[in-house]
Amino acid sequence: MDRAEKREFVAELNGVFKNAGSVVVAHYAGLTVAQMTDLRSRMRTAGGTVKVAKNRLAKIALQGTESEAVTDLFSGQTLIAYSDDPVTAPKVAIEFTKVSDKLVILGGAMGSTMLDADGVKALATLPSLDELRAKLVGMITTPATRIAQIVNAPAGSVARVIGAYARKDEAA
Repeated sequence: MDRAEKREFVAELNGVFKNAGSVVVAHYAGLTVAQMTDLRSRMRTAGGTVKVAKNRLAKIALQGTESEAVTDLFSGQTLIAYSDDPVTAPKVAIEFTKVSDKLVILGGAMGSTMLDADGVKALATLPSLDELRAKLVGMITTPATRIAQIVNAPAGSVARVIGAYARKDEAA
C-alpha cells in the first residue's frame, strides 16, 4: 500500500468512526477464508460492513473522533464491524461467535461510549431499529382496530337480534 492509498484508507476509516452507529473491534486470528467470507456476507445482508484494519492506520483514523477511546483495542489481528444501526453490527458479530470461536470480540464503541465485550453482547440483545418501528406501528394500529370493532359491535348485535326474531317468526 503506498502513501496515497494509506491516506485514502485513513480518511475512509475516519468517516466510519465518525458516522457509524456502532463499531465492534474483534480478533480474527484462525478464521479461514470461507469463515471470513461468511461473516462478511452475514454482515452485508444485515446492513453492516466488516473491514480488516491495519492497527496503526486505524489508530490514526480514530484521532479526533468520539470513538478515540477504543484505540487500545487495536493490537494483533483485528477487524472492525460497523453499521449505521447501533444494534446490527454487534448482533451479527455475537451470532457469528456462536458459529466460530475464532472470532473474539474485544469491545467497541457507540458514539462516544466505549463498550467492552460484555457491553457489545448487551447491545446485541436489543431489538434493531426496524423491529422497534414494527412494534411501535403495531401498538398504534391495535387501538384503532379495537375502536373499529367496538363501533361495529352494536350494529352486528342488532342485526343478530333481528335475524333471531325473523327465524323465530318463520318457525312459528
